[in-house]
Amino acid sequence: MVNKLFGTDGVRGVANTYPMNAEFAFDLAEVLSSEVCHNKKRVAIGKDTRISGDMLETALSKGFMTNGVDVISLGIVPTPLVTLKTPALDIDMAVMITASHNPYQDNGIKLINRDGNKFSDEFYAKVEGLLDKKQQENNSNNKNNTDNNKPNKSPSPLGRIIKNETIIKNYMNDMRQISPNSSALQNLRVVLDCANGSFFYILPQTFKDLGADVIAINNMPNGYNINQDCGSQHTEQLAQTVKDTQAHFGIAVDGDGDRVILVDDKGQTVDGDQLLCFLAHYLKNHNKINNDIVVSTEWSNLGLGEYLHSHGFKYYKSKVGERYVIDLMHEKKASLGGELVGHIVLSDYAKTGDALAVAIVISLAYLEDGRKMSEIFPIFNPYPCIIENIRFSQKEYMQESVEHDDVKAALDQARIELGNNSNLIARKSGTEPVIKLRVEAKDSGLVRKWAEILKRLIEKYQK
Repeated sequence: MVNKLFGTDGVRGVANTYPMNAEFAFDLAEVLSSEVCHNKKRVAIGKDTRISGDMLETALSKGFMTNGVDVISLGIVPTPLVTLKTPALDIDMAVMITASHNPYQDNGIKLINRDGNKFSDEFYAKVEGLLDKKQQENNSNNKNNTDNNKPNKSPSPLGRIIKNETIIKNYMNDMRQISPNSSALQNLRVVLDCANGSFFYILPQTFKDLGADVIAINNMPNGYNINQDCGSQHTEQLAQTVKDTQAHFGIAVDGDGDRVILVDDKGQTVDGDQLLCFLAHYLKNHNKINNDIVVSTEWSNLGLGEYLHSHGFKYYKSKVGERYVIDLMHEKKASLGGELVGHIVLSDYAKTGDALAVAIVISLAYLEDGRKMSEIFPIFNPYPCIIENIRFSQKEYMQESVEHDDVKAALDQARIELGNNSNLIARKSGTEPVIKLRVEAKDSGLVRKWAEILKRLIEKYQK
């Protein structure tokens, strides 16, 4: 099922242009009011540090309140806080305003159900249909010069805004409980790159509360610097700071705090696949990994599965996207899952990827291990792999690019030449107009050859 607006992680776009403008946010809130918020008539809204967050929150709140739905304003909070705390808020659903690892110019809206989980593709398709209908009605009214300011609802009941002043404190307390005691990290020197995002205070303060010696960087958000040359996508500054300060390692998060990247003591980046192996061993040693199961996606390196199987773990792969990882974790009753890009889910402590929870467990595992991070990683040798992100000007062009006959024929030929023990994916991004091409096999020469051919073919259809 292909949705026009909603991808694997909500809807995203350039702030103040459709669909990330006030009009869309208002219409979306109206649709959600009738489709979801008819029991408690309460919704919670959180946001990251982008300048456009206030505008979208205001428009969403207006849409909810005009339909009699109370809005619990959570303020600037990470996505994992919202998913974890939603079930206790006595609400119909929650909304997180964020574009995750994207630059400040972008924003997005994530929808979270009352249990703290993401909605299904079928739900998003229904919402899109209702939004299309509403837009057609609005256009028709405009053509007929209908007075759109004319009240069409009774002045009561109306919703109101309720500020929640305690949720951050409660969340930080939950995270501290992961540690066996309040000084468990006292022998740790760590650099924390907060991406000028929603973890700017919570992440370093929680580590300090647990006794760590913390060097915090990119923890002064101004609305414009979220993810700017920092965070999970840009680890150069983090790596240099780790080396300059002789820290044990560094942790980078993204703007809304649901992904984590590790940098070792030599400044080398450690990806999500390697972290899954490290965490799997630690959790197994502490009898905290359900059924010895690890879940990742088809985007993970083939070496991950080989390593896990050879060390007695059961390994399953989902479609790409954190939501699909979580769905498969629920199906298999797994407690550990994640993605190469750093979405790591520890279901004993969080409902989605939670950079803080993962960072604490990594720290505990590191201190218990006793080796340097550069001695621990890499845990397995990855297959040769080339990943290309091929950007398009519009989502429609991106979607059409891999449907052309010459591209499809080349993909088929590449799969034949690469052989059975390979991984070839030309995937449409769910969050931006990008084709994500992945070519992976044991033969590095074939990987290079087909990565070049396929990239060149797909790029022909950029417009």
